[in-house]
Formats: sequence, C-alpha cells, structure tokens
Amino acid sequence: MSYKERLTRLEKLLRVDNLSKRGNTNVGGDSPNTAENQEQDVEETNDSIDLFELKNLVFHGLPGDSQYRALVWRLLLNYLPAKSIKSWDEFLVKKRNNYKHFVNDLLVIGEETRERNFDHPLNPEPDSKWQVFFKDNDVLLQIDKDVRRLCPEISFFQAETAYPNEQVVSGKMDRLHKRVQSVVLESSNVIRKGLGITKINPKGPMNQDGAETGEYHWEVVERILFIYAKLNPGQSYVQGMNEIIGPIYYTLANDPDVTWRENAEADTFYLFTNLMGEIRDFFIRSLDNSVSGIKRMMEMLMDRLKLRDQAVYAHIVKLEIHPQYFAFRWITLLMSQEFALPEVLRIWDSLLSDHKRFDFLIDLASAMIIHIRTELLTGDFPSNMKLLQNYPSIDVRDILTLANSFSTSS
Repeated sequence: MSYKERLTRLEKLLRVDNLSKRGNTNVGGDSPNTAENQEQDVEETNDSIDLFELKNLVFHGLPGDSQYRALVWRLLLNYLPAKSIKSWDEFLVKKRNNYKHFVNDLLVIGEETRERNFDHPLNPEPDSKWQVFFKDNDVLLQIDKDVRRLCPEISFFQAETAYPNEQVVSGKMDRLHKRVQSVVLESSNVIRKGLGITKINPKGPMNQDGAETGEYHWEVVERILFIYAKLNPGQSYVQGMNEIIGPIYYTLANDPDVTWRENAEADTFYLFTNLMGEIRDFFIRSLDNSVSGIKRMMEMLMDRLKLRDQAVYAHIVKLEIHPQYFAFRWITLLMSQEFALPEVLRIWDSLLSDHKRFDFLIDLASAMIIHIRTELLTGDFPSNMKLLQNYPSIDVRDILTLANSFSTSS
C-alpha cells in the first residue's frame, strides 16, 4: 500500500471529515450518490474504529505528517473508546472533569493547609498532616529536578503554555516548584550530554513587576507527575517517568484541534497512567524477575541477539558487557533518551501500534546493536561501552526497517 493510500485509509478510519465538521450542517445540498459516497456512508454508519487495522496502518510510520498523532495515540493507549465514536464528547467531558477534581482535591490551598497549621511540624505520627507534607515534598523535589531538564535539545518545555491553570495564575493553587525552591540548585543551566544546552528560568513566567503570571510547559508536566504520584502511593514517582511523559505531553500539547490542545494536561494524565499500567513492572524493583520485568526483557534481548548475530553476541559476552550497562535504560525509558524527540515520536508510533505490545521494543534494541556491529567487533570494553551508552546519531528509519525484518521473520 502506497503512502497516499495509507493516508486515505487512515483518514477514513478516523472519520476525519466527521471530526472536522462536527457541529456543522451540510449547506451544499445532497451529494451525488456515487460509489465512493456510498462507501463513505457505510463507514460513517459504523460507530467504531478497527484498532487492528489502525495499528497496521501506523506501525510502519504514521501517514499525514504527524497531524493525526495526538488522536491516534489517544486510541492506541486505550483512552478514547474505539467502539463508540459518538460517545467521545461525553466521555472526554467526564474524564477532564475528573482530572479537575483531582487537582482541586490534591493541590488547591484549602482545608488541608488549615489543618496543617494546627498540627506541629515535629509530630512523629505517620498520619500527621506535616509528615504527609514532608513526604510529598521529597517526591516533589525529585520531580522538580527531573522536569526542569526534560528534552533540553528543544525549547518547548521551557516555553510558556497558552493554557495555564487559572487557579495557579490566580494564586488559589500553589506553584509546586515553590514548595521545594529553597532546596533546588540555583543554576539555570540544564545540560544533557550530546544533545545540547537549554537555558531555563528557575521561576515561572513573570510580568514587569517580577510577579509570576502564566506557566511553563514543564510546570504542567510537574503537576501531572505529582498528582500521579499522590494517586499511586504504592509506586509513587520513580526517576525516569519524566522521560516517559515528555513525548505524550508534547504530542497532545501540539494537537491541531484547539479544543483538544487546550485539554492536553488532563488527557496526558490519562494516557500516561494507561502507559504506566503496561510498563509499571519496569519501575518496580521487586518485579524485576517477573515475566514482564526488566531483567526478563534484557534476557530476551540477549537471546535474540545470539540468534541473529552470533559474532556480536560472543564478542559482547567475552568483554563482559552486560545488558544492564546499556539496555536497562533503552528498555525502561522506551528509547526516549537515545534519540532526539522527533525520532522518539516516530519510534513510539511503532511501539504503541505493536500488536504484541513492546515485543517490537526488543527487536528494536537488538537492531540497534547489530546496526553498529562493525564498530562493536573492532572495539574494546571502554570504546564499546561508550558507543552503547551514547548511541550514535543515525537515521532511525534504518533501525526500524531492520527491526521490522526481525519481527516479520519471527
């Protein structure tokens, strides 16, 4: 199927015409009763989206110059109900209102703050409001550090969002970074080796009087992660989750649909929650040895590498380069730190549309190793470690093609 055919099929599958004309009437009169229109009528009467076909269309690259990525990811991550397009409006209103309740209950200055004022900061009781506050701040401190250095190769997360939380702007809600500001390093430089330097302001956007006004995108991400941690105390926040949420929020915050873009924060929370539900075992140490744990995933990687390139496998084993040294980050963070963000988005199109969900991730990791086999076979331990931990800049399409050949053959 050609690119144009895939794009046409994708647009029909997503009912793009219906979505763009929602709420509009047909002022042009009745359309001719052509075979094409009859086929379109059949499509429109079907109120569901075939996820199997959607995955097939997206796996080899999302057609449409990324304009449908936000909608497609909402479907692939099981957020929008694919079985009922007509229910989307009601569903989204409900979900977004629920998220607002989470924000109000967990972050808005109110009764909890007053109760804490009547408590003593040194109260050792575990249910003490101050004890809860201090524990929350320990989590928030790590989140704050991580989101400030999110995707430093682009300026997006350091830019001001067009849709700040009105309660933050009005002062009814705390700016989370202020709670831990006294212990955050004052430096405004954030550096990620090999991907450039981004200058950030340690405070929020300010007016001429020096008062904070709007919000940066990283502040929005900080709020989502903190609410997730509060609602999931058993898992809480683990370093690296910021790298998982980054591509999701970036995609939804750049949705071509203004209404959906305005609600990127709430939708990101749910997409991130759904994705974490699938990869949570990567972040829980007690589950490392489970079937879906990170150790088992790395064992699968080495097994497939041995099967596909015995020479490279033997050389890596001989040098005692264990997968924990490089593949742990690859797999846990879904390649989000190995490539620039635009390439990560392309990779995730394939990962999220994988019918076996993340089995392709192992094929991709083995393809990355085999793609640089010449350098690995001639390298020693230090040079190969550097190569694997700082993967060279290449065309990701080459790796995806190679990984796909592995997936097809198996």
